[in-house]
Amino acid sequence: MGIVAGLDSSSESTRIVVCDTDTGSVLKQGYAPHPARGSDIDPQAWLLSLGEAAEGGLLEGVEAIGVSAQQQGLLALDAGGVLVRPAMVGNDRRAQAAAADLIDALGGRSAWAQAVGAVPHAGLAVAKLRWLARTEPEAAHRVAELMQPHDWLVWQLLGRPARRTTDRGAASGTGYWSAASGGYRPDLVELALGHQVRLPEVIGPADPAGHTPEGLLISAGTGETMAAAFGLGVGVGDAVVSLGASGSVFSVHHSALVDPSGTITSYADATGMHLPVVHVLNAVRVLRGTAEMLGCDLEELSALALKSTPGASGLVFLPYLEGERTPHLPHTAGTLTGLRRESMKPEHLARAAFEGMLCGLADALDVLRGRGVEVLRIFLLGGAADLPAVRAVAPALLGAQVVVPQPADYAALGAARQAAWSLGVARGTLSLRQPPAWPAAASQVFEPGEDLAIGQAVRQQYVAVREQTHPGAFDSSLG
Repeated sequence: MGIVAGLDSSSESTRIVVCDTDTGSVLKQGYAPHPARGSDIDPQAWLLSLGEAAEGGLLEGVEAIGVSAQQQGLLALDAGGVLVRPAMVGNDRRAQAAAADLIDALGGRSAWAQAVGAVPHAGLAVAKLRWLARTEPEAAHRVAELMQPHDWLVWQLLGRPARRTTDRGAASGTGYWSAASGGYRPDLVELALGHQVRLPEVIGPADPAGHTPEGLLISAGTGETMAAAFGLGVGVGDAVVSLGASGSVFSVHHSALVDPSGTITSYADATGMHLPVVHVLNAVRVLRGTAEMLGCDLEELSALALKSTPGASGLVFLPYLEGERTPHLPHTAGTLTGLRRESMKPEHLARAAFEGMLCGLADALDVLRGRGVEVLRIFLLGGAADLPAVRAVAPALLGAQVVVPQPADYAALGAARQAAWSLGVARGTLSLRQPPAWPAAASQVFEPGEDLAIGQAVRQQYVAVREQTHPGAFDSSLG
């Protein structure tokens, strides 16, 4: 038996869980908000938040710590390890034009997908580098090494040693490391920034990043998505559908999926496997927009939708309110079809919104299925997963068992599980190939059952309208 901690530094807060190494039981928890938010952040704020979350002796007795942190941030340091500017966070949108510039510079979306499994967008570190080179050239010229938030936090916890490390999961979100080849592309850093820099060593999932001066083991750490998947216990045959304003679908797969269209982003996970991800721009924002139109909140919208019937009396809602990433329709708008006198009722519009959102996510799932990814069950994450209409409609439309985990700090739990794995390997009680077998997340399970045929008929109606409205939109993504 031992005690480990998982630390998750998200864009908004630091959460810490202290766990038993054998059972995964949460013994203690800590939380602190980040004092500063925005596009440019002094990362010392993350350390202040960490210290506040760990107050009251929270880490007493802990033998190892795992770190999870927000992904796609960029910390650019000079030759002395000093930041040349504040950290740029993952949701920074300033690099949109820089991302488009980089796509053209390498020869298009397919060239990037083949090179690193990802097409540049504003969030990727490689796009931030191009923005920095074009917008702040003096700072860019001083950049000698690059880190991401989790890399920097691990480095700080270790006392800023000469060795800098990262893991496969975080590295795969930079735009200059390939999950397929397992190596950096320094030429892409130079393409973006104008010169070569030092990059962190990518270590294995169970490898220690090092030990603190007090002898505390610090594991490799990883990005939030990878840590959450590890904390949930997601494995081969599982997919995760995340419901935010936008949405994402990812699964665990045995190999990297190189997708010339760029629809699939090829991430690595925290265990040595891969996490192919498909993003959609429109998820809960579809429900919120419909609720505003009908003058109600999401709970009332859900109740309205359940008064309707499958197929929403013929209404079909293509939910591309902000354009769409999957399929690649950046300049389109949403579409509502099937309007007849009998269908023009609030409950049918509400039902069409839920069905449209979930059919859009089913499209993303089909991109993965079309590449041979097995999907036997689907984890549904996000506050909207608690809505009765989502739970009622999702299994039949998504075509699989739906699992809704109870709320928990899954990224922090994943970081703690990684710490327990690294500690076990160091002690000779665990192998490099087998992480600790912690219990699966407590969940509610929903089966498609007899509604599957009806749900798939609704889905076919949606696909027919999508193909009529946007013919061939998925030709390069499916199959």
